[in-house]
Amino acid sequence: MDFVFFLNSILLGAGLAMDSFSVSIANALKEPKMNFARMCGISAFPTFFQFAMPMIGWICVHTVLVYFKVFEKFIPWIALILLLYIGGKMIWEGVSAKNEESSGEPYSTTLGTLIVQGIATSIDALSVGFTIADYSFAAAFVCSLIIAAVTFAICIAGIIIGKTAGTKLKLENKAGIAGGLILIAIGIEIFVKGVFFN
Repeated sequence: MDFVFFLNSILLGAGLAMDSFSVSIANALKEPKMNFARMCGISAFPTFFQFAMPMIGWICVHTVLVYFKVFEKFIPWIALILLLYIGGKMIWEGVSAKNEESSGEPYSTTLGTLIVQGIATSIDALSVGFTIADYSFAAAFVCSLIIAAVTFAICIAGIIIGKTAGTKLKLENKAGIAGGLILIAIGIEIFVKGVFFN
């Protein structure tokens, strides 16, 4: 492991985290008053999955390569379906709710939603298992840790941006629609990239 290894891992992490960054903005738009502990908790989900997916991919390459290759073509479809579902749900809630202030109940992203978001935005990282297939287990593990650390930092940045926009621009009432549109756009982007450009 040398400087190039660490640089490549950081760049790989930055590239993989862009979808998580957008989702973090969407979550923060909807919940602009979250505290730092909540920010870290929300960021922990994409961080975990961005660590786990490359490792799962690496393990698959070294064990059940044939089965993984068959599954790989379904990755864009899975991401699209999950993000269309979450995004559509957010838009529906944003349109049907009269306004959050009248309900008196602040929005909070649920555990289930965070898990689905984490899986949907990191499932394409399974393919990273192929790009690091020649790494030893230790090197693949370190690479995945670096990807996770970069993801966490980028997600925190996304939440800060979303919180600022949600608070200063008073977007709370429309944020469900905006966040849902962002998630749907991410799903379409992952699908188009995975199906037509691979």
